[in-house]
Amino acid sequence: MSSILDLEVFVRTADTGSLSAAARSLSLTPAAASIALKRLETRLGTRLLARSTRSMRLTEEGRRYLDSVRVALAALSEGEQALKQQSQGLTGLLQLAAPSDFGRNVVLGWLDEFKQQHPNIRLQLMLNDSNADLFRETVDIALRFGVPQDSSLVALPIAPDHHRVACASPAYLARHGTPQVPLDLSHHSALRYMRQGQVSKTWRFHRGSDVQEVDVTGDFLSDDGEIVRRWALAGHGVAYKARLDVVADIAAGRLVALFDDWQGEPAPFNLMCPHRLQVSERVKVLHGFLQERCQALLCS
Repeated sequence: MSSILDLEVFVRTADTGSLSAAARSLSLTPAAASIALKRLETRLGTRLLARSTRSMRLTEEGRRYLDSVRVALAALSEGEQALKQQSQGLTGLLQLAAPSDFGRNVVLGWLDEFKQQHPNIRLQLMLNDSNADLFRETVDIALRFGVPQDSSLVALPIAPDHHRVACASPAYLARHGTPQVPLDLSHHSALRYMRQGQVSKTWRFHRGSDVQEVDVTGDFLSDDGEIVRRWALAGHGVAYKARLDVVADIAAGRLVALFDDWQGEPAPFNLMCPHRLQVSERVKVLHGFLQERCQALLCS
């Protein structure tokens, strides 16, 4: 079995292209780093790095081995972190992206509670209705509504049976009447939502095997879900929102859910991670916490 130091020397050398740089990053002498690399290659019986007086590059065997070493070192680091967290409580940074309206109105309060339970956790919250790029942006995990489109991401279900709901304020319904079936929405003011340049023009509902698709129109259009919610509260029309966004408004009577016997489009709610190895202990605990809070909110 190779020592962790030998593996770290190999990875750092591959990343920097320099044995001297790898040695400095690990607080080793160049001679000690060279011995570690040679020891690893001797044990494996193959050259991992092709070396010359001016350059150093991975061999084909080195490229194949590098991915396995990265996974192994990440797993060891995660295991050590989990042991520390068991003795010290959850620690570290949670970088979370969330939809703007749900993030402001619901998640923000939940994170205050989560922070009280785990005071050693550091939080970074980014609110945006555009899906954060988990491979490029400074976030580790993201809350997202809808069926995951990127198969390379790991989806941790929070509310898998969640759906959208059509709703309007009592004042709007008093002025314009209450639609009885989804097709009636074609005669109402729709508060439409635009995402990544695409306008939601067709709202879909189903009741058993029956499906109704309604082409909606209206004078109000926004790319911010919170704005659509506020327009609905102000009585400007009918909104088609994720139920979690408006369930508190419905429970308080500020909005009225329409079509009790019809169900809106599926909008499963997930916690997204770029890689299974990034599902750390603190992410698992946050996931369970969010599941409990969402369940309680939907049942309120």
